Amino acid sequence: MASKSTSSSSRSRTADSTSAQASSAESTGVQQAFDQWLNAWRSVADPAQWAKLTQQTNSAAASSAPNAADTANAAASPFAAFSAFANGFPNGFPSAFPNAFPTLGAMPQMPDITKMDGLAEFAKLASSMPGFGAAMQGLPTLPKIPTAAIPPERLQQLQSDYARDTSELLKQAGAQAIDPTALKDRRFTDVSWQSTPAYAFTAAWYLLNARYLQELADAVQSDPKTRERIRFTVQQWAAAASPSNYLALNPEAQKALIESKGESLRQGMLNLLGDMQRGKISQSDESRFSVGKNIASTEGSVVYENELLQLIQYKPLAPKVYARPLLIVPPCINKYYILDLSPESSLVRYALQEGHQVYILSWRNADQSIAHKTWDDYVEQGVLETIGVVREISGEDQINTLGFCIGGTILSTALAVAKARGEEPAASMTLLTSMLDFSDTGVLDVFVDEAHVQMREQAIGGKGGAPAGLMRGVEFANTFSYLRPNDLVWNYVVDNYLKGRTPQAFDLLFWNSDSTNLPGPMCVWYLRNTYLENKLKNPNALTVCGESIDLSSLELPTFIYGSREDHIVPWKSAYASAPLLTGPQKFVLGASGHIAGVINPPSKNKRSFWMIDSDDKRLPDNPDAWFDAAAEHPGSWWPTWSKWLAQNAGEQVKPQASQGSKKYPVIEAAPGRYVLERDY
Repeated sequence: MASKSTSSSSRSRTADSTSAQASSAESTGVQQAFDQWLNAWRSVADPAQWAKLTQQTNSAAASSAPNAADTANAAASPFAAFSAFANGFPNGFPSAFPNAFPTLGAMPQMPDITKMDGLAEFAKLASSMPGFGAAMQGLPTLPKIPTAAIPPERLQQLQSDYARDTSELLKQAGAQAIDPTALKDRRFTDVSWQSTPAYAFTAAWYLLNARYLQELADAVQSDPKTRERIRFTVQQWAAAASPSNYLALNPEAQKALIESKGESLRQGMLNLLGDMQRGKISQSDESRFSVGKNIASTEGSVVYENELLQLIQYKPLAPKVYARPLLIVPPCINKYYILDLSPESSLVRYALQEGHQVYILSWRNADQSIAHKTWDDYVEQGVLETIGVVREISGEDQINTLGFCIGGTILSTALAVAKARGEEPAASMTLLTSMLDFSDTGVLDVFVDEAHVQMREQAIGGKGGAPAGLMRGVEFANTFSYLRPNDLVWNYVVDNYLKGRTPQAFDLLFWNSDSTNLPGPMCVWYLRNTYLENKLKNPNALTVCGESIDLSSLELPTFIYGSREDHIVPWKSAYASAPLLTGPQKFVLGASGHIAGVINPPSKNKRSFWMIDSDDKRLPDNPDAWFDAAAEHPGSWWPTWSKWLAQNAGEQVKPQASQGSKKYPVIEAAPGRYVLERDY
């Protein structure tokens, strides 16, 4: 017994010694990794390193820059140094972490923004990420990003904050007790992320680094366009690098794989192959919708058509209608039925029920046969001709008009052309999330500069006698999706491909995927004269359809709507239309974004809107002053608009017994042929 006791005691001492040595080694490993990260941050904050990086950056860029001397004295970008440690732990995960942690591949390398020649090189980087490369192909090319700098004081503060947060996270990892409050991001709220220390640390580590990368980008001192491009690039990288996007790092996807006995992976690969054939990621179960049946189903007739559009006249839904009809000009980069989705979400149906006679343009999905069409054609044939048709059918000298997004820009231009010709065919104008002043175009500004516009003019605009081409709708769709990459790209990569799920049926996202092509000359005119040179706001700076354009000549009553969270048309840019126009005005600000804010039917009793509760006909010059004076109201803004529209709609009369007229007979039932044309 004594012998056994001695032996047991010896083994115990040996085990304790081994454990202590292992613990010491693990602690050393954590400390070494932590020290390496801090050293990397110190190198970024060291002004001497900045000078060295400036020299290296400028030397590397000299061969490709048109004039390297212009940037020889530029401040260095800290991103170059940061990329050295953006891959994760310099020597892999330290040994202090338990064996339960999975072996992680290297995170995608943070791009060196000083050396990126626009989004094309970012796409090369992204092509190594599962599911990302193909999706990036539709994005427009970003111009080259200049060198920028972060103030040393701000960088030192970031270094201090990062050191503190990293130290705390490593302590939690060593104790296998990651604070669940660090995983508030909806990508990591599932219990499978939080219940296993390995995955909890992976998510927390990613969120910490992504947050500080974004703070680095926000701290950059440069001109607004450069700063926004840096933010956009960092946003794309951070979204792509999330561990939730990779099967080896996503416990939810792994659970689905095990529980389905591999079926989720098989279905996910089928979903991926299907999307590769379509050229874009599925966001909705498209099999659940049929245009003309359960979407775009409001009863009406096509009463006119030309090369660019079909004109739909809807059947009245009220016993009496206002004499003056409403013509809607929807955006031409998607199909018209965003305003006629499912019956409960249809602005068209709502206006009909309110007693308005409604007409709408159904833009054609451009093919090569109309690739030569210009902005003038969209104004003359697209709007002015159809205004004439509506006036003839209704017998009214003036009609009410509504333009949505780019449709509002085209409509305003058309009415300015008519005014220059001595005509006033519209009694009122409604602008929904439209821009006339392009001083602030939001995040879309990152895609537009002189080099980009010239490239488009040569490629699709027919410049120099080259054949005109098309601006593909898929490019617009992918660009808009990457403005919100977590919601509109990676969310579907994870659900569709990693988990093998079919997207839910959502009418708005079904519409979002049904994009249209634009003629190249029309598109490049729009890019140059609005987004790039912002000429439309200046009186007589542009000639359209042979007439000088002066928006201040438009004296008709105007209802202007903006969405508070709009990332395509910032609400203050929508508001900026008011000073350009001279008639009575009303501005309403809705909650939510570019589309969801507009499509907010009263029946759903959702969201809210702001307006000034007075009868003033002019708006404050400053949008902030307007907002301070405005009051918030619950629910939909549609009734407010309908009441305003009724004041300009004339008397109520008995609706016509039939649609069309002798001159413009019915061609076919709505929704017509044009809306059914798709690229796949």
